[in-house]
Amino acid sequence: MESYALLIAATLNAGTVLALAALGLLINEKAGVVNLGAEGMMLCAAIAGFACVVHTGNDWLGFAAGMGAGAVLAAIFGVLVIWLNTNQYATGLALSLFGVGFSAFVGIGYVQEKLPERPNYEIPFLADIPLLGPAFFKQHPLVYGAILLVLALIWFLYRSRTGLVLLAVGESPASAHALGYPVRLIRLAAVVAGGALCGLAGAYISVSYTPLWVEGMVAGKGWIALALTTFATWRPARVLLGAYLFGGVTMLQFHLQGVGVQVPSQLLTALPYIATIVVLALISRNPTWIRVNMPASLGKPFYPGS
Repeated sequence: MESYALLIAATLNAGTVLALAALGLLINEKAGVVNLGAEGMMLCAAIAGFACVVHTGNDWLGFAAGMGAGAVLAAIFGVLVIWLNTNQYATGLALSLFGVGFSAFVGIGYVQEKLPERPNYEIPFLADIPLLGPAFFKQHPLVYGAILLVLALIWFLYRSRTGLVLLAVGESPASAHALGYPVRLIRLAAVVAGGALCGLAGAYISVSYTPLWVEGMVAGKGWIALALTTFATWRPARVLLGAYLFGGVTMLQFHLQGVGVQVPSQLLTALPYIATIVVLALISRNPTWIRVNMPASLGKPFYPGS
């Protein structure tokens, strides 16, 4: 029972990384912008957050630094694709490649660095409940924060005036512009907010999830988060469930190795990516289902006055 509790706890922890990044990309795509640079933003945020904690000893400053790094890179991406009308897909790939190389260069001096002793988080009394306590009530605050973020995002997108304007920009930017809304500024704000959440996910990896810095440590999670938005058909609650699903697949490899299942380690390592491909292939069998929920202007540039 204890091993299952640890598996559940690890699933929630791993799923939080994917949920934070995927929710950020969801905000981007709801505004009609596709950002393929999540992997690069997360890597730059991971080294920014790790370096900040090394020098300050404060985890929350590290998370803020990661969010700042992600927001800055996203802002540069936003200016390029929204104002200079560069291709969103090519610019996103360039951002991802830049982030991989830049983080490796900046992080050379931090490979051997160690963070201060990690705090233990638990909810009093609830953490002592057998099975449920270790599984659900000894988590980092950001694990619960990701759940609250989903609820807040659902309210924002479907209940607030600002959120409805954002959805309108993603569906028909020309109509939103005709009504007097600053479409480009709204898209830039969405891109920056999404980049900040991707940055938070990257910092969470290096500060809490695996508290160290290693080149390329995001290991494809940015791409999985990008696939999650399609898997969830652009619904925040489904993004969270999908993140936990992929997080569980990621942690399953360690659980199987721990119980002595004789499976090649290479296959177990590939499980999350195999699951991503299988899920996307299954979803693609019903393109109508995707089109119903996909923002109509997704990936399409907008030229005011055209």
